[in-house]
Amino acid sequence: MIQTQLYIDGQWQSPIDNGTRDILSPADASVIAQAAEATRADARLAIAAARRAFDGPWRQTTIRERAKLLNKIAELIDRDAEKLAHLESLNTGKTLTESRTDMGDIAATFRYFAGLVASEAGAVNEAPHHVISRTLREPVGVCGLITPWNYPLLQAAWKIAPALGAGNTVVIKPSNLTPLTTHHFTQLVAELDLPPGVFNLVTGGAEVGAELAESLDVDLVSFTGGAFAGESIMKAATGNFKRIGLELGGKNPNIVFADADLDAAVDYALNAAFFHAGQVCSAGSRLMVEDSIYDAFIGRLAERLPRIVIGNGFHGETRMGPVQSAQQHEKILGMVQAGIAEGARLVHGGKRPPGDVFKQGYWLEPTLLADVTAQMKIAKEEIFGPVITAERFRSEAEALRAANDTPYGLAAAVWTRDLDKANRMSRALRFGTVWVNDYHPYFPEAPWGGYKASGIGRELARIGLDEYTELKHSYINLAPKAMGWFGA
Repeated sequence: MIQTQLYIDGQWQSPIDNGTRDILSPADASVIAQAAEATRADARLAIAAARRAFDGPWRQTTIRERAKLLNKIAELIDRDAEKLAHLESLNTGKTLTESRTDMGDIAATFRYFAGLVASEAGAVNEAPHHVISRTLREPVGVCGLITPWNYPLLQAAWKIAPALGAGNTVVIKPSNLTPLTTHHFTQLVAELDLPPGVFNLVTGGAEVGAELAESLDVDLVSFTGGAFAGESIMKAATGNFKRIGLELGGKNPNIVFADADLDAAVDYALNAAFFHAGQVCSAGSRLMVEDSIYDAFIGRLAERLPRIVIGNGFHGETRMGPVQSAQQHEKILGMVQAGIAEGARLVHGGKRPPGDVFKQGYWLEPTLLADVTAQMKIAKEEIFGPVITAERFRSEAEALRAANDTPYGLAAAVWTRDLDKANRMSRALRFGTVWVNDYHPYFPEAPWGGYKASGIGRELARIGLDEYTELKHSYINLAPKAMGWFGA
């Protein structure tokens, strides 16, 4: 059985109270690991170590040294990609193919930020000849990074790469449900010659996250997860007005017009909703279809759903694994039943798949609820599971109004052959990412984040590095002269 420890001040160690947590397989609910369960006291040790490192030797590292570090981490991820992918699928339930893709994206993220960091230089401002005026970006300080259970290492990479690249020190807390790949990543970091305290791993529950948010010695906290926890972190961070970054999910419309390429739109509607069993913050679970093609579109989805191969993520034929936890399984089933009670029509799914192999673990059939209206709770609240809710619309204006009528604003998609319409919709939709005739692609070079309740700040891209820096104006007068204004 896998055993994990904390990594604090350059040393592997057990929690102060020797606490542990069983890590369960989503496929059969068996215990696959025992993870160290930290407390606030452990978090304080990690924060103190990060503070010492930031105030000490780490401040002297150069841009080139940090870029070299990020490239070395990318090499180590490539070296251990298969091990990391197996751990990710074991812990999350996603298919091995998905996990392998994640590892490639993670290495690419570190390489992208390595290149960005290497090109850093302060800007020289126009000033009098005897003055040197520069605009500088400096590291924020100690960064508390809190990552979710659905993409444990990918979301960690989006935070770790810019944080270390900018010259900060790190305390990372992965989800207490899925700590295994972050633990192995930390083993890779431990191979490098970093000063003690630059990188710290503290696995545990909500109290560890609360300590990172509340601590006056933490200068920035970046969190990806649910809105309730994000609200708590935002309030706690006011103690020292620390910088915050929040990515809090979404309710993402996938809008299909009658003039779309329907073969592609049907196929991508399935990918949008059922990739990683719908446990994606940008999942296109809210399908909106123009009235004239609605019935035919639903019929084509209904034909495809029974053919989706559900099973163990390590089997090559599997296309969708289980959801991650018993709590998530129960929540999704409850939302499906609530939607039916509101008047939605169950076309397919809404239960465990038949068969003995699915009696243990957290399995759900891919589910389609048709005839949903924009006023239903299931059209407004994030499901985070393998469920499509389908709504009709009759005009572009109606589609736009309904799509924007959500507290979230993370991602949306539009399907049409009319480029003018695509441009109008793309500009008018209030979402951080809008895809046209596609769904789910992202790149390290493009910013990721959302409007409204989907969060604060952006990850990836140039702005993702800037989030981990402070802006300073440096003004040096090379030839000061007395002004004689007062009492000369």
